[in-house]
Amino acid sequence: MTDTSNTAFVRTETIPPSPPPAAETGAIKWLRENLFATVPNGVLTIIAGYVIFLALSSVIPWIWNGVWNASSLSECREILDGTRGACFAVLTERWPQLVFGLAYPSDEYWRPTLAFFLLFFAAAPVMFFDLPRKMLIITLFYPFIAYWLIWGGTIFVPILAFAGFAAGYLVYRQLVTNSFAAGFLGGVVVAFIVWWIAGFLVPDGASDNAMLSPVASRDLGGFMLNMMLGVTCVSLSVPIGIALALGRQSSMPFIKWVCVVFIEFIRGVPLITLLFVASVMLAYFFPPESTVDLFLRVVIMITMFSAAYIAEVIRGGLAALPKGQYEAADSLGLDYAQAMRLIILPQALKISIPGIVNIAVGLFKDTTLVSVISMFDILGFIRGPLSSTTAWNGIYWEVLGFAALLFFVTCYGISQYSQWLERRLATDHR
Repeated sequence: MTDTSNTAFVRTETIPPSPPPAAETGAIKWLRENLFATVPNGVLTIIAGYVIFLALSSVIPWIWNGVWNASSLSECREILDGTRGACFAVLTERWPQLVFGLAYPSDEYWRPTLAFFLLFFAAAPVMFFDLPRKMLIITLFYPFIAYWLIWGGTIFVPILAFAGFAAGYLVYRQLVTNSFAAGFLGGVVVAFIVWWIAGFLVPDGASDNAMLSPVASRDLGGFMLNMMLGVTCVSLSVPIGIALALGRQSSMPFIKWVCVVFIEFIRGVPLITLLFVASVMLAYFFPPESTVDLFLRVVIMITMFSAAYIAEVIRGGLAALPKGQYEAADSLGLDYAQAMRLIILPQALKISIPGIVNIAVGLFKDTTLVSVISMFDILGFIRGPLSSTTAWNGIYWEVLGFAALLFFVTCYGISQYSQWLERRLATDHR
């Protein structure tokens, strides 16, 4: 072995670590790797930055010079005195109408506000798995409590509606051990029978002296109407979409073709056409003496529309599962309902999360289409009663920007929750 102890060019101690070069750390590294990695990337970054600068140089002074206290657009212009600025005073003055609609009683605003905050407590145990399961009791009763708070009237209506669901569920539990189809159809039939009988139990004028004064559906409006339609239709369309997806894969020809015809027909019709059907034609399918609420008819049509699309998304999730999952369920001796509930559907729904969320976000934005059938949601109120007033005639950017901000916050929140759910369930490692 060569002796190197006296060799001058062999270092005997460890060199202390040196800081990285300035170009390889911090903001300079990030800019070089992400914005100026190549010459084309650098050119595109400069062009994009210039476009953003032009947009912000116009928008920021317009917002900064905004007027928040005025009674009309002409008064805003007098205050601005030629200076370019927004007239946000329309938001401060018309805030209740933008949120609650034009005709909802102002002294009853606390009722939809309370229903809105209770929505978070009702949705939390469904959206977050770590919360106590006992909180599902709030989720179970929330739809009926929210209905009573928003519409008011006699409390027997939500109680009897809950009785119909409870009776249907009890019949389903009794029959599902023999046949899933018998349990499902039996539960639906019994629920409708209970609701039909309940129609005779509530006398006319029962809401006249109710604890909460009744509010007609035609008085609902503003962003509250968009939230009610979005939450109600998404909540209803998911279980209906699951049932349609399972029915489309059923081995029973009648069930399969009914689901196929329903899905393909609804997907082939634009939503705005279904809304016109709900407004004009759907009433002809009910008994002549019945007066079906327009809100209920719109909910039926939007739910049918979104359920057809969700069914196709879930069918894709079911088709993505390997055949071995179905064989594993059979080898364990599980019946159809147990296999679907415990093995198949959890995996299929996990795969289908991005598609379901995409449809939910699109559906929430499509609720603005109800303005074409004279339901004054936030866009309908802006384009109708607000624009027709002499005080605010001609103002668009401020109110439409406010509506866009509300929809952005809601849809972005839904999108962020779906991304968190995908990370939590590790959908990329299925």
